[in-house]
Amino acid sequence: MTTSTWTLRSAQPDDPDAAALLWRYYDEIVGRWYRRPARRREVAEAMSAFPSDDLAPPTGVLLVADRGGTPAGCAGLRWRPGWAELTRVFVDPAHRGSGGGAALLAEVERRAAAAGATRIRLDTRSDLVEARALYARHGYAEIPAFNDGPYAQHWFEKPLTGALDETCPAR
Repeated sequence: MTTSTWTLRSAQPDDPDAAALLWRYYDEIVGRWYRRPARRREVAEAMSAFPSDDLAPPTGVLLVADRGGTPAGCAGLRWRPGWAELTRVFVDPAHRGSGGGAALLAEVERRAAAAGATRIRLDTRSDLVEARALYARHGYAEIPAFNDGPYAQHWFEKPLTGALDETCPAR
């Protein structure tokens, strides 16, 4: 899918572009958690504790967003029974404010609905204020906790239209 200057594509989590984006995602969230630059060991430990290998068929999908030919963002979906879990939403700081987050959300929503998911859910942290604002701008509403993740502090959900329940990959 192409939107203005953004091109989105599926990738395996170990694809070099995807792996580099996932590293940058973890580098940022670990650093924000500790309120200082993340150490390589901390990023590697976080990636090991919360792997992304299930963001590939048949359990999920990982999107890479290119801007001007440069891998600049990513987002993943995990298939759940009747719904999809949004995770690993990241846009490189140099590309923020140019529609990358909106393009990623639109495409994951399209893919989730086409796969039969009736809603998308996600969890996030209090310190990720920009992410929470992005979700709210795009119709995600805060809901009660649906998991007990160690870093989950806010939970969001968005109903999807056009879902084909009988084709949901998680069934």
